[in-house]
Amino acid sequence: MKSIVQELREEKNLTQTELAEKSGLSLRTIQRIEAGNIPKGFTLKALASVFETETENLIPKKEITKLDRAKLINFSSLLGLIIPFGGVIFPLILTYKTKDAKNKELGKSIVSVQILISSILAVSLIASPFIQKGLSIRFPLFLIPLFLILGLKLVVVIANGISLNKINDLHKNLKINYL
Repeated sequence: MKSIVQELREEKNLTQTELAEKSGLSLRTIQRIEAGNIPKGFTLKALASVFETETENLIPKKEITKLDRAKLINFSSLLGLIIPFGGVIFPLILTYKTKDAKNKELGKSIVSVQILISSILAVSLIASPFIQKGLSIRFPLFLIPLFLILGLKLVVVIANGISLNKINDLHKNLKINYL
């Protein structure tokens, strides 16, 4: 992919050496910029002057992906705290209705984590009465995994929400994707 400086240089039919001479910069500096380094300060002003443009036009604009949909998918996972398997069903529906590839990828990762957590919850809730009877415990044992895993769901959603806001990615991704 060509840099902005390289495209402008080629539009003006200049060689790298000619651009270096006109701008007062070294040939090596021009080569570095065309290789992907972003010009700053004096270099940026010198190039803008040669190309007769504003300095902002020489700096590449970062592609900003809107992750609002991924944030909504993550937030919808909280429905699993109220509705059994709601933390999987609602995010799954939102993920498959998403058209943006990045949001869909993040949504699949979110759903995969929720599937894992819901599976662990289901197994622990099924096993707890047997363990309770086997150990002759009078305390309703199913409450321990229920509250621990619901707390884990809450922590995962909060951690992913913070991470989506700060670094535009999930806090932790599973190596295995269930979708």
